[in-house]
Amino acid sequence: MIDVLTLCGLATVIVMAAVAAASAAEAGSTPAGAEPLRLHPENPHYFLFRGKPTVLITSGEHYGAVLNLDFDYKTYLDEIAAKRLNLTRTFSGAYREVPASFGITGNTLAPAPNRYAAPWARSDTPGYAHGGNKFDLAKWDEAYFKRLKDFLAEAGSRGIVVELVLFCPLYDEGLWNVSPMNAANNVNGVGALKKDEALTLRNGKLLEFQLAVTRKIVTEAGAFDNVYFEIANEPYFGGVTLEWQKKIADAIVEAEAALPKKHLIAQNIANGSVKVDQPNPAVSILNFHYSSPPDSVAMNWGLGRAIADDETGFKGSADVPYRPDAWDFLLAGGAVYSNLDYSFRTDNAAGTAEPKAPGGGGANLRRQLAILKDFIHGFDFVHVAPDRSLVAAGLPKDVTARALAEKGKQYALFIRGGERVELKLDLPAGAYRAEWVNTLTGAVDKAERLDHAGGARMIESPPYKGEIALRIVREKP
Repeated sequence: MIDVLTLCGLATVIVMAAVAAASAAEAGSTPAGAEPLRLHPENPHYFLFRGKPTVLITSGEHYGAVLNLDFDYKTYLDEIAAKRLNLTRTFSGAYREVPASFGITGNTLAPAPNRYAAPWARSDTPGYAHGGNKFDLAKWDEAYFKRLKDFLAEAGSRGIVVELVLFCPLYDEGLWNVSPMNAANNVNGVGALKKDEALTLRNGKLLEFQLAVTRKIVTEAGAFDNVYFEIANEPYFGGVTLEWQKKIADAIVEAEAALPKKHLIAQNIANGSVKVDQPNPAVSILNFHYSSPPDSVAMNWGLGRAIADDETGFKGSADVPYRPDAWDFLLAGGAVYSNLDYSFRTDNAAGTAEPKAPGGGGANLRRQLAILKDFIHGFDFVHVAPDRSLVAAGLPKDVTARALAEKGKQYALFIRGGERVELKLDLPAGAYRAEWVNTLTGAVDKAERLDHAGGARMIESPPYKGEIALRIVREKP
């Protein structure tokens, strides 16, 4: 265990570089010389991962895979990989929940007493509010970091990217009562604060420990190509300030300055959709929650960054609306859709449980989201952009259309609502193949050749139930 507050200046850099080198030796699942996930150099609205253009889509567990010692993350990752999904989101352990939190049965973020893995080591002093000894924020729990790196390696071996969330606001007093950052739960004399002061620059010496744990986590994960860092989950709650978020982002950048790999940083902007006026230059991914309709994409497209809907829920347990929400978001130009899947529980890492929580999930939804992933990856999507002019005629009131297009070459559309639709499309002259794709099965329900002289072109869908996708690709001469 290392006393991190004594590491400063050049000594800090040297120690972190050494830790990164040791991590590299353990990261056997990372392809040799592989660059970490990055924005695509030709189109920064999307990703480049292991040499391939990538969008990230998942329906994953409630973020406790690493911090909950009773969760079998290998079984969980096997299920994500089996459904051909490529993302998971997990919390670092600086935040945790309790069994009563948010009405979630089997909540993976709520470990049982003495089954909580945090970055910080336990002290010899009894008195942690949820069982066991208090934490020493100046020392690391090496078993935790071994578990974190094994999780990243196991995910990487399956081609799964990990969004690693560093912090989270304390939504209520019950969560603050079990936080290691609360003075009642640590031996460092920090955190004698109100909960809404914890993630601000008014938190006294607690900030030093937050910066230290940020640098430690970033360095330990530094050898992996399949990870990016989110500063904080939902920082628009719990008094979290922009100044504090910038401080954490700066710490990520500083920690990686001496490391060979640089990782993307995500910032959670809002629930719903807002326009970002002054984005942090260090941030490459703009995260939104519950962004339906996906107005966040159009509002922020001009910033040239990846836009994500990285949490869903609170709309019932059925697959609708989560499946069409995913299609809407990706066909609006989004790069990430991360559904919150409550069929994964602490006692059910395979995701076969019936969700008993404020959301849905399950194997059927995961299969259907894989259809979306395959649909997008079936295009040369690096060269597309949202196109609101493609559908030239008005749609029925209960029907919406999202479209990505590379004019004259390829078009991807998603129709939501109705049971049959006739579209008037504005297409350049050429020969095209049009395929109507069933979003529940992935089957092509109707295909036709379009020999088009240019201008408006009518195209009629087959019958469908509430949603359908359309692929139009120019045929090669």
